[in-house]
Parts: sequence; C-alpha cells; structure tokens
Amino acid sequence: MIINQLNHLDMKNYPTNLTEKQWQVIKNIYHDDRKRKHDMKEIFNALFYLLKTGCQWRMLPADFAPWNTVYYYYRQWKKNGLIEEIHEALRNLVRKKAGRHESPSAACIDSRSVKTTRSGGECRGVDGGKKTKGRKHHIVTDTLGLLLVVVVHAANVHDSKAALDVINRLKGRFNRLSKIFADGGYRGELVDNVKRIFGWIIDIVMRSDQDKEFKVLPKRWVVERTFAWFESYRRLSKDYEYLTDTSETMIRLAMIRLMINRIEK
Repeated sequence: MIINQLNHLDMKNYPTNLTEKQWQVIKNIYHDDRKRKHDMKEIFNALFYLLKTGCQWRMLPADFAPWNTVYYYYRQWKKNGLIEEIHEALRNLVRKKAGRHESPSAACIDSRSVKTTRSGGECRGVDGGKKTKGRKHHIVTDTLGLLLVVVVHAANVHDSKAALDVINRLKGRFNRLSKIFADGGYRGELVDNVKRIFGWIIDIVMRSDQDKEFKVLPKRWVVERTFAWFESYRRLSKDYEYLTDTSETMIRLAMIRLMINRIEK
C-alpha cells in the first residue's frame, strides 16, 4: 500500500507542475481565499499540462481534477478576464526585473499561419503565400519578446489588412509607445493610417536582396523568437480550438508559463 502511495505521488509530479514559489506569484495576483473542493494550483497545473502535451480535455490524467472541472474554470477565467489579468501582471513584473518601464516605448508585430483541425471552427481560410489552410496568430511584442497583443483570424486575411485591428488593441494601454517594427508585408497605407489614427510610427525592417544567407534582422528577430518559444507547446503546434478567443487565451497561457519560469530564475 505504501508503495502504491509513493507511485501515486511520483505520478503527480509532472514537469509542467508549478513550483510552490511560482504558485505564490500567481496566487498573489489571483486573490481567492474561498474554500473549494479542488485546489486552484492543481487546476493551473492541469492547464499547463494540457498546453504542453497537446492532449485532449477528456484525456487529462486522473491525477488532476476531473477534466470537466478544469474546463469549467478555464472557460470562467477566459470570460471574466482572469487569465489576461495574470498575464498583464506577470509581464509588468518581468519588465521591472529587467530594469524596464512597465509601458514599452517600442514594439514588434508579426504573424504566423497555423493549420486547423478537421473539426473546423470559426474564421478559417487559406494563406496563399504559405499554402496553409487555417488561421493566423497575429501578435505584438515588446522588445523583450513579451506578448502585448494577440489576435487570431483567418489565414487568408493579409497582414497589412488585419494589422490595424491588431494595433488598435494597443490603444490606451501603453502611454510610452511610439514605434512599431514590422516586416515588408506591412508596407503601404497601413503606415500612414497608424500614424494618422494613433500617432505611432511603423518602422519597416527589410531584408536585403543581396543577402544570400540567413541573416538576423534588427528588432524583427524579437517577435520571431517569441513564435519559436510557442513551438515548445504542442497545443499551439496546430490551432485545435473552435473559437478564436479560445486560441488567444491558450497563447496567453503559454506566455504566462514562460514568464513565470523567468521570474523564478
């Protein structure tokens, strides 16, 4: 019996679990002292397990709370903005720890096309350039690569067309912001529209036609590195979500996991 108990404890110690120090950071943001049947730390652990492994909700290990309980809290926190609130607070902590102001003065914008599953979902299309049927994950980061905005939309919408809506979500949130770095796909009337509507400068960083080999471009590599970080989370390797706002929440959860690791270090 003792051996069975030890095996059960070992099985619960997943690499994706929060350490006690990490949990205290989240708990200080997540103010909830009510007694509940399931420990909220275990709910977060289940979400990070699902995000990292890419498993289905119904296939969450029995060590966690029942899958429908985990899903219930996920939906509630998505709707009431708790996950976004935790994300914003952690980003401020990471920026402070790096000696930066909470409000960035510069940002980077980019998107990536991601396939969707056969179950479908809202907002799907074909990215003609990359021949990808699915959605685009459109993000804006600060110069540390931390997420400022995420918008998920159909893959057939060109970056320069979708960018105005993405950039609009920065409005009123970062009073020091003055410049946004972007690649050549954002050229055109977007530059003038952003300057006229928001007063921000779109700085286009172009790759030279003379460069035969891969070359890291100033500023632009930051947002590309953020996409590389996301690749370590299998739930983000494809867009498995039916709703786009669920996809956006999953991306915020991935960034929460990345930032909480950085804060502990």
